[in-house]
Amino acid sequence: MTSAGAAYARQDHHLALQFALAAQQAGLRRIIYLGGLGETGPDLSEHLASRRDVETALASTGVPVTVLRAAMIIGSGSASFEILRYLVERLPIMITPMWVSTPSQPIAVRDVIRYLTGLLDHPETTGQIYDIGGPEVLCYRDIMRIMAEELGLKRRWIIPLPVLTPRLSSYWIHFVTPLSNDIGKPLAEGLKNPVVCRDDRITRILPGKCLTVREAIHAAVVKTMAHNVETNWSMAGAIPGDPDWAGGTVFRDAREITVNAPATEVFRAVCRIGGENGWYSSNWLWVLRGWLDLLLGGPGLRRGRRHPTNLGYGEALDFWRVTDLRQNARLALQAEMKLPGEAMLEFAVEQLPEGRTRLRQTALFRPRGLFGILYWYAVAPFHHFVFGGMLRGLRNEAERPKNV
Repeated sequence: MTSAGAAYARQDHHLALQFALAAQQAGLRRIIYLGGLGETGPDLSEHLASRRDVETALASTGVPVTVLRAAMIIGSGSASFEILRYLVERLPIMITPMWVSTPSQPIAVRDVIRYLTGLLDHPETTGQIYDIGGPEVLCYRDIMRIMAEELGLKRRWIIPLPVLTPRLSSYWIHFVTPLSNDIGKPLAEGLKNPVVCRDDRITRILPGKCLTVREAIHAAVVKTMAHNVETNWSMAGAIPGDPDWAGGTVFRDAREITVNAPATEVFRAVCRIGGENGWYSSNWLWVLRGWLDLLLGGPGLRRGRRHPTNLGYGEALDFWRVTDLRQNARLALQAEMKLPGEAMLEFAVEQLPEGRTRLRQTALFRPRGLFGILYWYAVAPFHHFVFGGMLRGLRNEAERPKNV
């Protein structure tokens, strides 16, 4: 799913047509597309129906399309895995929709990759559609039980209720997991449809043992706990880059401090902000702002960060997005929280003589209308504690003696 919200199906159709046209103009011999399982018919959810529409759009310019249809894909960094993990970790007792009893045939991400790459060596698969899945058909309740066991948690009690609609389910998913309700709604609607392989032709073309659900979850948990996840689902989406701050009212909170440490240590401290590391000062205010953002439909602080110390361009960091990263020089974060305007937080590192470093921290806010201006003045009194404290915390972290 490339987008979310009410227009995601239309947007995906448009992108598929554009891709198909580019493929035709480039002279590609075929397109390989990973779509979704699900029985065809009027009861197919809008999300899964959109996957079928994308298949048709990709084939509209005459370039042959090979389609793999999968149910839930389990792997470190994937949305499905993160949703499961958050639900199981945070809710010992779950009042759930009836979809927890829907049968599904999950597949490990490494097996999906094996099928995708294997198709390249089999030209006879051109223009074909294949169902792919793991060796087990389980309901979502059983998958949650296995997840709890692999996480070393006590038994989770799951109580399905028929009154939870897809819309209510999406708000429930949004409240407990890092997904917004705009993304959660189409996913929740799709969970009502059984997603089970109807043929196994692909296993004869590309034979091999697929991981069980428990094996796939175990591999994902181990990789996540080791912080060995190269990409994360929260990195998906548009990266707007630095906003155009020219023109109009722009509020600025600029601070700087001299640190008795080299630039490498200062920048290392800067790149540790957020996630489980916190924000070096007034963490309770950040948590409060995160809960407020969550209630307003934003991501809150639940997305965390992919790795506790390493950052990459385009990554999500709590309710921020990395839009500029220059090693030992600059880090820029674009706010994705619900705001009456646009906000950015910048850190600039400058090496000084005698092993010292100048650290500049700048918060920029371009208000949207009168409410945006009122918002800035309402939160400005807290900047001394939030931004001033964070700057001093960064200095203390960089100057802290390191274990040899």
